[in-house]
Amino acid sequence: MSKTEFTPAETAARSILKKYRKEIWAPFISAIKEYRLIEEGDVIGVCISGGKDSALLAVLMKQLQRYSDVPFRCEYICMDPGYSPDNRCRIEENMAALEIPVHIFETNIFRVASKTEKSPCYLCARMRRGHLYSFAKSLGCNKIALGHHFSDVIETTLMGMLWGAQIQAMLPKLHSTNFEGMELIRPLYKVHEDAIIAWARYNSLSFLACACIMTENAAVDENASKRRQTKTLIRELKKDCPDVEKNIFNSIHKANIDTMVGYKHLGVQHSFLETYDTITEQEDDQ
Repeated sequence: MSKTEFTPAETAARSILKKYRKEIWAPFISAIKEYRLIEEGDVIGVCISGGKDSALLAVLMKQLQRYSDVPFRCEYICMDPGYSPDNRCRIEENMAALEIPVHIFETNIFRVASKTEKSPCYLCARMRRGHLYSFAKSLGCNKIALGHHFSDVIETTLMGMLWGAQIQAMLPKLHSTNFEGMELIRPLYKVHEDAIIAWARYNSLSFLACACIMTENAAVDENASKRRQTKTLIRELKKDCPDVEKNIFNSIHKANIDTMVGYKHLGVQHSFLETYDTITEQEDDQ
């Protein structure tokens, strides 16, 4: 049966299980299991931004409900922070084509964030997260799922080292600070961005690249600029070391605290001097 005999939603879902099973479905399931992201009875707010990552996440979660031995429910939610009419329409059309029953709710985040001169992108991100938690909770959700993927994880790790002067990774799940009983999960944690791009192209799907009105108005997103530089750096490193992405990813799973001069645990800063008398030369063998 050819691809044209299926609806766009059926084709998109089938391609994940067939053509991109190794690149998308397998790492998706691996992350779900290894990091225990979904438990019986969960009600998960799958957050849709309009981009390719969250769209794939929505399709994956819908498929997982069909095949999982662990019963859970999804609510697909999309926050409109002040999108242009064209961008809002694109999101609605894509979700309809993928047969995702999305709840769209409106906020004034873009307008509020654009009025601050200091870190508007940071403020926007913080406000978005809060609104998503709040709306998801109103629908009975105990978790929200975001579309951060493998490439986001390693880029964030490098950015923290190069520009933030810290070794800080992106966890596959987190307890919410301000919304008791809520968690954030990242089911695409092991899925490479290249695979997501290939899936979207194969299915002739076109998503929003950036719907930020501040970007449209030529405001500079310093964080986005650093991320682009980091992507370029990783591409260059891969020319000599094809496994560089895998090595960075594995490194955050094998951090050796005994070799750290300083580290923070549960918000408290620690020094190697606290346990220095217990460290031997053999433990420092590099």
